[in-house]
Amino acid sequence: MNLISKVAFATIFTAGLVGQTMAAECIAPANPGGGWDFTCRSITKIMSDIDAYDGSIQVTNMAGGGGGLAFTHVVNERNSDDDLIIAASTATATRLAQNAYSGMTSDQVRFLGAIGADPGVIVVAKDSPYQNLNDLLDAVIADPSKHAFAGGSAAGGYDHLKVLMALKRKGFTDIKKVKYIGVDGDADAITQAVGGFTAAMTGDISGVVGFIKSGDVRVLASFTDERIPGFESIPTAKEQGIDVVAVNWRGLYTPKGASEASYEKWTEALRQVGASQEWADAMMANGLAPFNKVGPDFQNYVDGVIAEVREMSVELGVMK
Repeated sequence: MNLISKVAFATIFTAGLVGQTMAAECIAPANPGGGWDFTCRSITKIMSDIDAYDGSIQVTNMAGGGGGLAFTHVVNERNSDDDLIIAASTATATRLAQNAYSGMTSDQVRFLGAIGADPGVIVVAKDSPYQNLNDLLDAVIADPSKHAFAGGSAAGGYDHLKVLMALKRKGFTDIKKVKYIGVDGDADAITQAVGGFTAAMTGDISGVVGFIKSGDVRVLASFTDERIPGFESIPTAKEQGIDVVAVNWRGLYTPKGASEASYEKWTEALRQVGASQEWADAMMANGLAPFNKVGPDFQNYVDGVIAEVREMSVELGVMK
């Protein structure tokens, strides 16, 4: 091919690329099939189905470091990409708070919003003497050595921390005295409580539904703004004077350097998804409850959670 032919080919090829509409991208920081993958695929599909976003959105799986690989990639290589969103959850905020992403910090991205969550709950055995959340917390405060909690995550994880948040709202500050047993998942944690090995279990509603239906346990409180649809008999912690919202939210963030116009475009698309029947059906099918915080409201919420998790993690010795 002579020089003129090469130039002509390059011109035609470039013109073809210019004429194409490049797809936006949602990065799921895990392998296919997990929660972050569900967030990307479900939300972007509904965005397209209801015409909340003008264009196609491809999903890319980028597993590694509990979300850290994707976070680093976005900060270092895609910081000004207007066409990029990334799936996130409570685990993202907790890991950022505990410096699990090798020096990366939450202010290096911009959180868009969350439109669904797996609500946190406190559960006791059916024959437990504790009738409400304050009964339990008062007993723990009176003698922490006699009351343990079981949870499906390790010490310092969110199951552990949300109990400590509730106790701190009651004025209890010596959180190292609170006994916590981390086991392998909600089912094992429930077994600890039902068997009388712990005073209560701390976990998410999706992990205890079967035990609620069988009558083996009672849920003292949900850590939600409002009562959980389908479980309206469960009072919130807020109703009982404990101002804690602790849920495993499903949401998105965007590069910090992306334009304000793109931020507004994505937040509006996310609001439309959150208000749609399609998303309501997806939540129902996957055991999620409504949790709608989009835009600055969500950024403020995440900032508050990260600050509180960091403070308690230092107190617990999980981090310096």
